[in-house]
Amino acid sequence: MGNKIDVVLDFDEDIVRYLYKKYKDLLGYRILNKSLDARKANRGKKPVYNYQIEIGRPNDPLHDSIYNFKKISTARDVPIIVGAGPAGLFCALHLLEHGIKSIVVDRGDRAALRMNYIAKFWKHGQLDANTNVCFGEGGAGLFSDGKLVTRIKSPHIQYVMKKMAQFGAPAEIEFLANPHLGSNRMRAIITKLTNYLIEKGCLFRFNTQVINILHSNHSISGVELKNGEKLFSPQVVLATGHSARDTYTMLYEQQVEMAAKDFAVGVRIEHPRALIDKLQYGRFAGHARLETARYRLSHFNKKSARGTYSFCMCPGGYVLSAGTEEMGLVTNGMSNFAQNSPWSNAAIVVATQKEKDFTGNNVLGGIAFQKGIEKKAYELSQQFASGRELPAMRLLDFLEGKIIGEGQVKTSSPSSVFLTDISKIFPNFVNAHLKEAFVQFNKDLPGFIDKSAILIAPETRTSSPVTILRNKETLVSTNIAGLYPCGEGAGYAGGITSAAVDGVNVASSIVQAHLLAGNQFV
Repeated sequence: MGNKIDVVLDFDEDIVRYLYKKYKDLLGYRILNKSLDARKANRGKKPVYNYQIEIGRPNDPLHDSIYNFKKISTARDVPIIVGAGPAGLFCALHLLEHGIKSIVVDRGDRAALRMNYIAKFWKHGQLDANTNVCFGEGGAGLFSDGKLVTRIKSPHIQYVMKKMAQFGAPAEIEFLANPHLGSNRMRAIITKLTNYLIEKGCLFRFNTQVINILHSNHSISGVELKNGEKLFSPQVVLATGHSARDTYTMLYEQQVEMAAKDFAVGVRIEHPRALIDKLQYGRFAGHARLETARYRLSHFNKKSARGTYSFCMCPGGYVLSAGTEEMGLVTNGMSNFAQNSPWSNAAIVVATQKEKDFTGNNVLGGIAFQKGIEKKAYELSQQFASGRELPAMRLLDFLEGKIIGEGQVKTSSPSSVFLTDISKIFPNFVNAHLKEAFVQFNKDLPGFIDKSAILIAPETRTSSPVTILRNKETLVSTNIAGLYPCGEGAGYAGGITSAAVDGVNVASSIVQAHLLAGNQFV
């Protein structure tokens, strides 16, 4: 099994040299976890890396984890998976490893072709409703921070990381505390995963939109496509992502049990990357052994019981226009693997409360709340720009409530920005909580409020505004047998890794359903 040890080294020390110097009989080692502690760097103390390492020695060698999957002998039913994001793809992969081939349907195009649509949107404002930053092979995760960090606890996390590495991710993602692939590497990995599934017999239908579910007597029987075709299966996985609003509406009309869910809205804040590196690392900023600096900030207002926090931090990244509807603007953040953009950004968002902010007894009330903000942003863009540029405001002006005059600012956004009063976009409680939080963040990270800081709005798609209810044990819809809500869009994940893990969870439940139906393992 090997022996586990904990090691703390200055950031500029070499772990390999340390291990072989300390353990003369070392046969090999495996890094289980690696995390950077730079909390005192801005006060002159060297950052350190904390390692958990498994070492192999003559009397205690290393052993690799091996996954053995039993295959279903006669899996006649072919599950339909709606959505080719991390949840849908990992559901298909895990089913395949148990001998069950699936049909994967996605409204958008393949990852390589998505860039053509997205480039037209960013440059000319030409939005494709089905192939965009949120829809298509890989889902919204292909244009995001690219981080694989997750706060969930699951035995499937290691499986997901190993599979990511198998399809091209660097091996270090299996042990880094904050594993990061970057959007560029994610696209290559997802493409390889899809190609593997196709080679092994899974059927993919891209550019194919599901517009309805087919069911009777509270049991699923298939899906209806936009072209009028019907696909039949007693098992349908809904892994449509958090922006498939037409899907939520369809499910509501079909009386699938759902519930309104709290989420968060706010802005993207962008600083020069060098500034954030300096704030976090002090005199060590720019050292080759230090990653691009990140931060995580939060503030809780006890009176309102609302949290305001940083989300999806993109060091050395870009602020993207990520809308999916003609009359709405949305921001998101993205980093490539190198994290070498001159800027660093993060969402700063305020928690919503469905009972106060939108009609909580209306399942789709959160969607209407989001759309209202996105529409105001679009209307400002139409009024002061062309309708594609994102609203922006200097942080200092936002805090001081200044009237915005003419002027330009440089940002990372490929869609460009225009200066305006972004407070007009949000409800009063969002503006008030953002201002309060920024003041606190500047105490937690002195220098955060800086003349170079730019706010870009609005950030509204932090998570799903609804939960598609499912049984906690079987993961099946609470009122439609055979329907499996899955991933972030269903309300059960909050990022690439947790979505992939939920896909594995759902696949495991489908395997159990096959066994209960009389199928057996080979």
